[in-house]
Amino acid sequence: MAKIVDMPVTDEQVFASSMREPLLLTTPEVLKFRDKVYTSRTLIIPETDRTLPVSKGLVEVLVSDTDAVKFLKASAEFEPAKE
Repeated sequence: MAKIVDMPVTDEQVFASSMREPLLLTTPEVLKFRDKVYTSRTLIIPETDRTLPVSKGLVEVLVSDTDAVKFLKASAEFEPAKE
C-alpha cells in the first residue's frame, strides 16, 4: 500500500509551474462588410433564419460562418470593408 505524504509547496515550485509555455488566446478571424444602402438594419440569412446586425454601416461575420459570408459576397448591397 502506498503511503500519502503531505509536503508543503515551495515558492520555487509555484514559480516554475507558472513559467510553462503561455496559453495563446487567439481571437477568431472576422470579416467586415460595408453596407452600401443602410447604416443600420437587421439582415436575415435565407434558409437559416439567422440574423446579422448592421451598425454604423458595417456588418461583421466570422470567417468560418460560410452561410453569412456567401450571402454577403453575393449581394450587391455589400462590399468588403477597407480598414
